[in-house]
Amino acid sequence: MAEGSAVSIKNFSKKYRSGTMAVDGISLAIEKGDFFGFLGPNGAGKSSTIHCLTGIAFPTSGTLSIFGVDVVKDYREARKHVGLSPQEFNVDFFAPVGKLLDYVAGYYGIPAAQRKSRIDELLEQFDLTNHVNKSFRELSGGLKRRVMIARAMVHDPDLLIFDEPTSGVDVELRHELWRHMRELNEKGKTIILTSHYLEEVEMLAKNIAIINKGKIAAQGPKADFLKDGKKLEHAYLAITKGEEW
Repeated sequence: MAEGSAVSIKNFSKKYRSGTMAVDGISLAIEKGDFFGFLGPNGAGKSSTIHCLTGIAFPTSGTLSIFGVDVVKDYREARKHVGLSPQEFNVDFFAPVGKLLDYVAGYYGIPAAQRKSRIDELLEQFDLTNHVNKSFRELSGGLKRRVMIARAMVHDPDLLIFDEPTSGVDVELRHELWRHMRELNEKGKTIILTSHYLEEVEMLAKNIAIINKGKIAAQGPKADFLKDGKKLEHAYLAITKGEEW
């Protein structure tokens, strides 16, 4: 693992029982403090990679490490270092916002005396204080997204993975979430962002990798994808279609 790496993925493959090879021998290194855009079409292997990084699924072969901790051999320790805000709302829709955050804080072993101050801090940071006693199902789409990000951050991890974090929110809230993500990165958090809104990746990311059909089709600094005044979308479409970019 390279010195300073937040994430190290080496020769990683994921094959499902159905026979589908979702990820086919990819290698990536994401440095500490990076804002990393991880892009690809539906079914390209993004979710399988994220699931294996976070312990939701197991790799078929290869190694994945978070801050030097192997995600398979030392799952519990690795999981402490990462917070995941998934695309799907995988929460109890009838639970109040405060209870949702308290439950996750308890899962990560944060003592009750410290949980309240940490949760209050997050509620204030994401303008959720007035919604603490509302059930998740009562919230607007934008507020739900904020709760998901707050939940990912409750144990103060150094790596945050945002999977389609602005899906379904209006333009104003999207810009607000962008501000939150920038501030987190400026404070030293390493961020992995997956999104079909390529303009937000172009605006936020420092480095980008594009996965297509289970393989890394291109990776490098954002500037490499924006040559000759082109937008990221132009490079993305060319790369995923197998064309010169």
